Amino acid sequence: MKDPVAAQREVLQELVTSAQYTSFGRQYGFNRLFTVRNFKQTVPVHEYEDLKPWIDRMMQGEENLLWNTPIRWFAKSSGTTSAKSKFIPISDESLEQNHYQGAKDVLTMYYRFNPDSELLTGKGLVIGGSHQVSQLSEDINFGDLSAVLLQNSPFWGHWLRTPDLSIALMDEWENKLEQLALNTIPENVTSISGVPTWTMVLLKRILEMTGKSRIEEVWPHLELYIHGGVSFTPYREQFRELIGKNIHFLEMYNASEGFFAAQDSPDADGMLLFTNHGIFYEFMPVEEYGKPYPVTVGLNKVELGRHYAPVISTTGGLWRYIVGDTVQFTTLRPFRIKVSGRLKNYINAFGEEVMVDNTDRAVAIASNRTGATVNDYTAAPVYFSQQGNGAHEWVVEFEQPPADIAHFAYELDSALKNLNSDYEAKRHKDIALRMPLVHAVKKGFFNKWLSINGKLGGQHKVPRLSNDRKLLETLLSML
Repeated sequence: MKDPVAAQREVLQELVTSAQYTSFGRQYGFNRLFTVRNFKQTVPVHEYEDLKPWIDRMMQGEENLLWNTPIRWFAKSSGTTSAKSKFIPISDESLEQNHYQGAKDVLTMYYRFNPDSELLTGKGLVIGGSHQVSQLSEDINFGDLSAVLLQNSPFWGHWLRTPDLSIALMDEWENKLEQLALNTIPENVTSISGVPTWTMVLLKRILEMTGKSRIEEVWPHLELYIHGGVSFTPYREQFRELIGKNIHFLEMYNASEGFFAAQDSPDADGMLLFTNHGIFYEFMPVEEYGKPYPVTVGLNKVELGRHYAPVISTTGGLWRYIVGDTVQFTTLRPFRIKVSGRLKNYINAFGEEVMVDNTDRAVAIASNRTGATVNDYTAAPVYFSQQGNGAHEWVVEFEQPPADIAHFAYELDSALKNLNSDYEAKRHKDIALRMPLVHAVKKGFFNKWLSINGKLGGQHKVPRLSNDRKLLETLLSML
């Protein structure tokens, strides 16, 4: 926090020095790279497909390709819009210096603001992914990130966590949900961590099984919910209602590629960027995406409120790798960020540049104004036609539907206008965009779609925004 720019220079120096005799390091002359500028001029920006040939060879057991120590683990990460899986290399260094260090820092930051906490007197309920660990060979394994972290966590980590590892790593979500509930109800759970959508499903099932009306009656010492993966804004009030007492909410940004940031203060807008955890960051303005030589900036040149795509170099051997998320800086002293969406998860069919951060906040505002509760949603453009101007078409799953769906659509539209000036301009007098079309669907609709696509449970989530109608047409055909 004191000198993050210097910390980042040191991280890059260590990365390049460590990898200089790898195949990748030799190809790009790492032994001759002495400045950030040299590094950026020499090494191209990569997406997963660019590094895939290297990773495929690593998965077959070849060593010293992208990183200088053996890679025994790969985190399987499936994209939200594609069935294709990515396999992210996880080295011992990325486990120790990044993922586990980040987890310890989250605890440290929490205790700093809650010195009388009794968090570690009970168990932490971890609602992880749903993929079993699989073997590629005698030495090499893969699974989703939570499975990899659980399998490699130190022995003391298992004392503090629930449920048992055999349940945590179960593959089949419906059965896992039942076992999670049965095995954790008797425990003294003091914290919960997981994606909000699946955490809510579990908490509701626990209330059904116990006959209680609030989670505080099941776990009276519950004090912390750690969330990430999707925006918590549409879920905050539902969690407060379900739990029944005031607890702390803490956001973190932990992906297969690395543990990037976490909330360091309960009042902070955004998450503290981890600048000394084995990851070197560059930030690519989103308008640069797709260019053959995209411009990136370092921490010393980022601006507040602008949308950037993080480009990372890591101790797992990802070099100038585009993560795929978009972030905005909320403060610069220290550097705090919030996730604003996905590079391929937005609507910009008419120049409106609507990001997930906009729609999450608009949904929360519209819900508040109409007394509705939203479980999940997705939206896509309606293109110009002879029948009329463009629009945004929404499929919204309500836990508590509004009395009038047209009123909800009106409030949603009003909130989006206030949050996004480009959207407001396109809505002016319906010249480019008319009122949004909103379809209300029954509870369980999106889970059904996830189940059909083999993505039920764990880290999987419904793509909130699409710039084409492919997903939306599939969902409409299910109505």
